[in-house]
Amino acid sequence: MLGSTALLGFCVALAPMVLTPGASFTLVSERGLSGDHRGALVTIVGTGAGILTHAVLAGLGLAAVVMSSARLYGAIRLLGAVYLIVLGLMLLRRGISPDRRGEPPTPSPVDCSSAGRAHPMWRTLVKAYVANVLNAKAATVYLTLAPQFMTAHEVGTLATVQLAAVHIVFMTVWLGLWAAGLKGIGRILDPRRWARRLELVGGAVLVAMGLRTAAE
Repeated sequence: MLGSTALLGFCVALAPMVLTPGASFTLVSERGLSGDHRGALVTIVGTGAGILTHAVLAGLGLAAVVMSSARLYGAIRLLGAVYLIVLGLMLLRRGISPDRRGEPPTPSPVDCSSAGRAHPMWRTLVKAYVANVLNAKAATVYLTLAPQFMTAHEVGTLATVQLAAVHIVFMTVWLGLWAAGLKGIGRILDPRRWARRLELVGGAVLVAMGLRTAAE
């Protein structure tokens, strides 16, 4: 079982990735703006299932690595630390740069006349699940970030599922609040402005975390 410090640290490290607009954010916004709150909820469920899939597969893979060689796991942690530093520097660069053309566009309201059309929930669920499972960034969370919060003795599916639970709760709260008050939140919090702030803070956190692991 992972300690509360590791779980809290993982939650903090996840913040820039969860709060910055991405595929799941766009899908939930699409449903929310059309008035399909049930569809937004199903999208969140599909995203959570995708996160759990990444966690289980990563846990099995990392456990196999530890069983074969503790040194190899140490090398994976070091590579993960380098990745975090690079990712952090990229976030800092994006946060400082005035050119925001590379960021995902903020979803615009859709025609309410199309909102009433039947949208099979299973299709929405599968769409969200596949979007997350095929998201390389989601996969790297459990292959590079997760090892920073697990010792060699803690590695396994139990540990990665614990981290996934934190990830899912964080994601559900954020996207749930966004979907519930989409129009009001959109007027108060400009996603583009907050994305820049989160990139600056998150980039600094990831760089610091990577340097700490590399120094161990």
